[in-house]
Amino acid sequence: MTALRQYLGVWHLPSGRVLLSVGILARLGIGMTPLALLLLVEQSTGSYAVAGLAGGLYALAGAAISPIAGRLADRIGPSPILVTTAVLHPLALIALVLINQQSAIFAAAAVAGATYPPLTAAIRRAWTDMTEPGSGHHHLRGAAIAAETSLFELVFVLGPILVAGFVVVASPAAALLGAAAATLLGTLAISRLPVMRHHHRHAHTNEARGLGPLKVSGFPALLLCVIALGIGFGAAGVIVPAYAGQHGGGDGLGGVLLGIWGVGSAIGGIWFGTRRPAMPLPRQFAWLLGAVALSFVVLAFMPSPLWLGAALVLGGATIAPALTVETNLVGRLSPPAMLNEAYTWVVTVSVAGSAAGGALAGAIVDQPGGLTWAFVMVAAVLAVAALIAAIPHGSIARADEQATDRLREALAAEPV
Repeated sequence: MTALRQYLGVWHLPSGRVLLSVGILARLGIGMTPLALLLLVEQSTGSYAVAGLAGGLYALAGAAISPIAGRLADRIGPSPILVTTAVLHPLALIALVLINQQSAIFAAAAVAGATYPPLTAAIRRAWTDMTEPGSGHHHLRGAAIAAETSLFELVFVLGPILVAGFVVVASPAAALLGAAAATLLGTLAISRLPVMRHHHRHAHTNEARGLGPLKVSGFPALLLCVIALGIGFGAAGVIVPAYAGQHGGGDGLGGVLLGIWGVGSAIGGIWFGTRRPAMPLPRQFAWLLGAVALSFVVLAFMPSPLWLGAALVLGGATIAPALTVETNLVGRLSPPAMLNEAYTWVVTVSVAGSAAGGALAGAIVDQPGGLTWAFVMVAAVLAVAALIAAIPHGSIARADEQATDRLREALAAEPV
């Protein structure tokens, strides 16, 4: 009942219902657009190479522009940024449907990626603001971030399923237009929430300049851990389907296994959100990164897809908790005036890590016995990240201790 009360408390927070429900609808494009874009461009050009390059431009443009959008959101508030990109992004997707000239496709894909609304950063910033010390809801922060992180997994499960449905019933173009509609309507609804429109202007001296949050103590080290997780996610997207193919299951089985991994993650995240571990967040992060690393080692020795599926459910249960602690650390280490930008940096380096992980895993899997070594490669990267987070007097630990001191002062003034 205690766990249920925590999540009911999150649901009843001002704007909580909309952030949890419409927040998923608004971000379906994250799971739909890359696949729909790939299928559409391949259909119109007859080339997977062109389609892959268009998809790469989409991802890279989004990763490059995201921190800029985050800084603007910190300066003027997230609502104007969300409204502007909510309109521009669907227009770019519509352009992709209408054109078939290669250079124009590349340009439209880049514009579409660059204009994708910074929804995840804005939503996570909103949860942080709604549960800040002094709000009376700080005790719900762990459950709120866990609910957001766990439900966000649905985007990656539902997105490809919806694209497949659109393709069967209509076409890849219909799938892309469906993603555009979800992004437009969902983002506009999120942008109208009071937590998005009532921007608190911070002191001018606290605004980000130059490298912004990249200069904040502990944040660069935290980003190294984020990159490691991104490498793991990107590599899994290659290794698991390759495993399914080598065991006679084909692409369909690979998709099912990745979906099972996501389900395990969601379950683990919901459970973790009701826990209140006594150990500091950096130590929690280190243990969870180590658990994710261990899960990849276990995957390397699974003898059949059935066993792999069981291991993915158990291993997946460590993913959302790790992401929950990661998100909490971003909120603790980053100054409030830089929080949107900090969250967008997390998205940017995660995308970069995912791309690198996919490329590395692909190169390893192609070698004799490469499947096992690909799992081990991911485990090694994550183990290094765990060690970075675990350094007792490292930059993450020191920054967290400083944040703890600030939090104690703020909580002392919080109404009982």
